[in-house]
Amino acid sequence: MPTYTVHEAKTHLSKLIERAERGEEVIIARGDKPAVRLTALEKAQSKKGRRPGAYKDELPDFPDSFFFNPLDEEELRLWEGEGHDADPLR
Repeated sequence: MPTYTVHEAKTHLSKLIERAERGEEVIIARGDKPAVRLTALEKAQSKKGRRPGAYKDELPDFPDSFFFNPLDEEELRLWEGEGHDADPLR
């Protein structure tokens, strides 16, 4: 399995990605110590398997009011970013 320095990886990133997509395992090292392994993600589902309207009979019928009625005050505050005291990222 080939090992590349960070500098080499930055210089040849697109080629290393191609190698990983072909199934090769690529190691990137900081100096002489291996740091990360570059591998490809699972391949996405092919577009051949998609069919428009495949779930049309499985979804409930929503009335127009479900989409077009105004939000109540509490839900509106949440959408506007207020009331997220428990969220550590805010």
